[in-house]
Amino acid sequence: MGGRSYFFNAVAALFIILQLGSAARPALKPSKSDMQFIKTSCRTTSYPQLCTISLSDYASKIHSSSKILAETALSIAFATSRSTSTAITKLSKTRNLKPREAAAMSDCVEVLGDSVDELQMSIKEMKNPESRSFGLQMSNIQTWVSAALTYEDTCMDGFDEIAMNGKVKDKVRGYILRVEQMTSIALALVNNYAAGQTGSP
Repeated sequence: MGGRSYFFNAVAALFIILQLGSAARPALKPSKSDMQFIKTSCRTTSYPQLCTISLSDYASKIHSSSKILAETALSIAFATSRSTSTAITKLSKTRNLKPREAAAMSDCVEVLGDSVDELQMSIKEMKNPESRSFGLQMSNIQTWVSAALTYEDTCMDGFDEIAMNGKVKDKVRGYILRVEQMTSIALALVNNYAAGQTGSP
C-alpha cells in the first residue's frame, strides 16, 4: 500500500511540476528528434518515465543540447523543492500535531531550505560558464546537487525516526519523494553533460 501511495503522490505532484513552467513553455511543437533526445537522455536516470514526462514540454527549447537539458532539470528540481518546503510549512501548522511531529517538520523545512540554496547555486553556476574552468564548474555543481539530495534524505530520516499520524506521514513522504526524484534526475543529467562535454556548450 505504501508504494501505491507514493506513486499516486508522485503522479499528482507531476501536474504541479508541469504547471510551474506553463507560462514559459515553448510555443513550437517539438520535433520527433527533440522528443527522442529527451527519452534517450532520461533512460540514464533512475526515473526515466518521470524524467521524460517532466521535460517533454521543453523539448523544442532543449532540442539536442545536454546543457539546456541539465539546466531545465535543475530548474524543475529547484521549483519542486521550493513548493514542497511551502507545503510542509503549511502542514506543520496543523493544530493536532504532536510536539515531536511539529519539530520534525520544522527541521525538515530548514534542511529543505538548504536544498533550495544548493540547487539555486547550481543553476546560477550553469548559466555562468565563463566564471571558472569547465571541470571546476561541473565539480561544484555536482557537489551542490549531491548535497541537496543529502538534505532531502535527512528530512525523510527525521520522520522515519518518530511515531507519527499515518496520513500526515504518508503526505510528507510523498512530498519528499517528489523532491528526491526530481533532484536525482537533475543530478544524473548534470553528470551526463559533464561526461559528454568536449569543450562546446
